[in-house]
Amino acid sequence: MTQRIKVIIPAYNEEESIPLVIADIPKIVDEIIVVSNNSTDNTEVNAKNAGATVLVENRKGYGYACLKGIDYIASTSLSDHKKRPDIIVFLDGDYSDYPEELTKIVAPIIEEDIDFVIGARDKNLREAGSMTGPQVFGNWLATTLMKLFFRSTFTDLGPFRAIKYDKLLALNMEDKTYGWTVEMQLKALKKKYTYKEIPVNYRNRIGVSKVSGTVKGAIFAGVKILTWIFKYSFK
Repeated sequence: MTQRIKVIIPAYNEEESIPLVIADIPKIVDEIIVVSNNSTDNTEVNAKNAGATVLVENRKGYGYACLKGIDYIASTSLSDHKKRPDIIVFLDGDYSDYPEELTKIVAPIIEEDIDFVIGARDKNLREAGSMTGPQVFGNWLATTLMKLFFRSTFTDLGPFRAIKYDKLLALNMEDKTYGWTVEMQLKALKKKYTYKEIPVNYRNRIGVSKVSGTVKGAIFAGVKILTWIFKYSFK
């Protein structure tokens, strides 16, 4: 049976990169949803012209944008059951990921019935400078703590990920900002979802990162990630 796949792309001022991201997404995808997270440039116009469904979330925060996309899918699925997806893919709008690798990300779900797949930014596949020192350290610390507390095998908090739609809804995601990715992984571990990591390529993004590109953003992201880990460790 053919799997219906929808992609959610949070985007904040990504006017240059968003058309490239959309163009490289494989045609097996049923719908591409770009959530403009209070963008002040031409992100929304460029995404629409590239063929995406465009939503606007004025509350700034990665999690807010992802939740907006999920709410949209839930509402359209309610009115038309044929629009209900089987798989949701999350992908950044800065062109740091390789959208054409989406087929690799969803393959374990389709072929092996895995619940949740992370695109792991393998150090051997990363372009030089594509991840900052704080990013590399933060990923190592978070995944090490998850191994320690939950015996997980995660090696990355990569934003390029796929999950069965019903499994995603069951997670009751709530983080509004930088803790979104780690919250999903922690809740998947708690619910004993089957999961797998697939090594993916990673390149320097177009434009300046809104998180790792600033000291404030890097610190805030780190605090949110550690807060989620310790919250679930002592539940």
